[in-house]
Amino acid sequence: MASGVTAQRAPGTLAYEDYSLYSSLSDDELMQMAIEQSLMDMPRPAAAQSLQRPTTTRRSQPAATGEAAEHRRPNRANLQAPTAYPPSAHLQPTGTDTAFSAFITGNGKQCVSWRRYDGSIFVTEQVYEPNPVASAIMLGDVDTLTKMMKSGKNMAEADKDGWLPLHEAAYYGKLDILRMLLRAYPGTVDKRTLLEETPLYLATIRENIDCVQFLLESGAEPDIANKSKETPLYKACEHKNAEIVRLLVRFNADINHRCIQGWAALHESATKDSTEIAEILVQGGAKIEATNIYGVTPLFVAAQSGNIGPLRYLISLGADVNTQASDSATALYEASKNGHDEVVKVLLSQNADANKPSKHGWLPLHISAQCGTYGIISMLIPVTSRARIRRSGISPLHLAAERDRDDALELLISAGFDVNAMLSHDRSLLYEDRRSTPLYFAVSNKNINAIEMLLEAGANPNIDMINPLLVAIRQGCITSMKLLVEHGANIDCYIPTHPTSFPATIMFSMKYLSLLKFMLDLGCDADSCFNCQYGSAPHPVLPTTRSYDEPRRASAPRIVQFCEMVSTPDISRWAGPIIDVLLDYVGNVTLCSKLIEHLDSYEDWAVIKEKSQLPRSLLHLSRLKVRQILGKERLKHLNTLPIPERMIRYLDYNNPMEI
Repeated sequence: MASGVTAQRAPGTLAYEDYSLYSSLSDDELMQMAIEQSLMDMPRPAAAQSLQRPTTTRRSQPAATGEAAEHRRPNRANLQAPTAYPPSAHLQPTGTDTAFSAFITGNGKQCVSWRRYDGSIFVTEQVYEPNPVASAIMLGDVDTLTKMMKSGKNMAEADKDGWLPLHEAAYYGKLDILRMLLRAYPGTVDKRTLLEETPLYLATIRENIDCVQFLLESGAEPDIANKSKETPLYKACEHKNAEIVRLLVRFNADINHRCIQGWAALHESATKDSTEIAEILVQGGAKIEATNIYGVTPLFVAAQSGNIGPLRYLISLGADVNTQASDSATALYEASKNGHDEVVKVLLSQNADANKPSKHGWLPLHISAQCGTYGIISMLIPVTSRARIRRSGISPLHLAAERDRDDALELLISAGFDVNAMLSHDRSLLYEDRRSTPLYFAVSNKNINAIEMLLEAGANPNIDMINPLLVAIRQGCITSMKLLVEHGANIDCYIPTHPTSFPATIMFSMKYLSLLKFMLDLGCDADSCFNCQYGSAPHPVLPTTRSYDEPRRASAPRIVQFCEMVSTPDISRWAGPIIDVLLDYVGNVTLCSKLIEHLDSYEDWAVIKEKSQLPRSLLHLSRLKVRQILGKERLKHLNTLPIPERMIRYLDYNNPMEI
C-alpha cells in the first residue's frame, strides 16, 4: 500500500504521515516532490498511461442575462484532473481536491501529487508500473527510445486516448525525439488524438516554438482543428504568442477559420488585447468585420473587453464603430455596461451613435446609469436624445434609483432629467406593485439620500398607483414618511385597485399604533372610519368563496369598510386599541354594531366603549375645531406657528386636559 506525505502551505515545512518510505531522500528532494512542476500549470503526467492526459478546453454556450446577452467568449474550463490514481482508496483525491501533477524525482521515484481542498499538497509514490515510452520521452532519453525501436517497439501505435509517442514529444517540447520519430514514421505528422488534436496543435498550446517550426517545415497541416474546431492559429492567439502566430501565417494557415462558436483568430486577438497579433492577422488577410454566431465582430469584442489597442487599430482600418450584435446591442452599449471609460471616449470620438437601442429599448445611457459609472454617464448625457429616452419608456433616473446609484442620480438630476418621468405601461406591468416613478424606487429601497434629492428636485409623491407614502408606512420608515409628507404626500391617499371607505394610510398603519397616531396628528381623515353603511343594524356575513355555478361577471371592486377591515383575523385582536386611538381624532360619532361587538368581546375594552359615548367633552371638540381651522399644511409645522407653547402641546395631544 502506498503511503503519503502531506506538505502544508507554510513555506519550508513538511508534515510526515509515514516518513520511513522517504528516509533515503534528502530534505531538498522531499520538498522537490511536493512542489516540483507547478501544480497550477498541471503538465501532462507521463509517468504512467493510467493517468488521463489534460485535455484542451472547449467553449460552453454563454447564457443571456440582464438587458442583453453576454457576448464575451466564455471562460475556459481548467485542464481535467486525472481519472486514475494510486490504488489505495484513502489516498485518492476527493471531489474537493483540485490540481494534480505526476513527476519523477532525482533518484528515479515515480510520484504523483495534488492540492487538497484546504490548500495543502499531498504527495504519494506511484505503485503501478510506468509506461517506459512515456517516461523516456518526458526525460528526453533518446538512447532508450532508439534501443526500443531497434528491438521492434512500434512507435506508431496509439494508446487508449489516441496519443502516439509523437504527440508526447510535441506536447513536452522534445525536439530531438520529435525529429527521430518523424524520420521513422513520416506518415504520422498529422495523426490525431481522440479529441482531434494533432502534434502541431499540442506543440502550439504548450508554446513549444521550435517544435511548431519543425512540424510545419516537415509538412504538418496547419488548419486541422480539434473537436471544438479550434486550429493551432486560434490557440496561438489565445496564448498571445505572436511568434507562433507569425510562423503559422507564414505557412499559410487559414486566418479566417472559425471555431464552433464562430470566433475567428482576430476575435481572439481582440479579446487578448494583442495589437501585434491583430496586425499580423490583418496583414495576412483577416476579415475585420467577421462575426461569430452572436453577430459579434472583433471591434465589438475589443470594446466589450476594454482593449484600447486592438480597438484603435481596427478603427483605423475602417471597422464599423456602430456594429451591433444579434440582440441589437452596440459596441458602445457593451463598453458602457462594462465600465470601460477610455473605450467609450474613443468610440464617441469616432461618432459612435449613442441612440441605437438594444432589442429591449435600452440606450447606452440606461445601462451606464444602472451600473453607476459616473464618467461614462457624463460623456453620454450630451449625445443622448431625450426624445429617444422618452420613447424607450424608461428613464435613466429609474435605473439609478433602483440600484441606489446616488452619484449617478445626482448627475442626471443636475442635467435636467425629468424627476417625474413615468415607466411606460408595459414596463410598469413588470412590477407587481405597478410602480412608475423614480421616487417609488428610492422609497422601496429606503434610500433616504435619493428620496431627498428627488423631492427637492420637484418629484411629485402622489403620481404612482400605490402612493410611496404607503410603502414607507409598510416599511415603518419614519424618516421617509416625514420627507414625503413635508413635500406634499397625500396623507388621505387610497389604492384604486383595492377601494376602501377610509384612507389607505390608516389601513397600512393599523398594526403600528405609533405610526397611526403620527398620521392622525398630521390630519389624516379619521371620521371616515366610523361612517358605516349598516350602522346599528346587523352586518351581513361577507362571502369568502365564489360558488362553482356562479357566473363570472366583470364588476367594480367592492368597497371595504373600516369595521370589516378591523374584523380580519390578523387585526381583530388590536381592534380595541385602534378604535381608542381613532376616537381621539373624531368628534361625536356613533359606533356601528360590529365595532361595539369588538369592544364587548374583551372586558378591558369597556373603558374604550365608554369613551365613545355621546356627547364628547367640549375640551376635546374645541381642539378638533382648532385643528380643522389650521388645516393639514399648518399641522405639519405646528411647532413653528406663532402661538403659545401650551396651545401647541394641547393641539399636539401632549397635554389633552390643560391649555
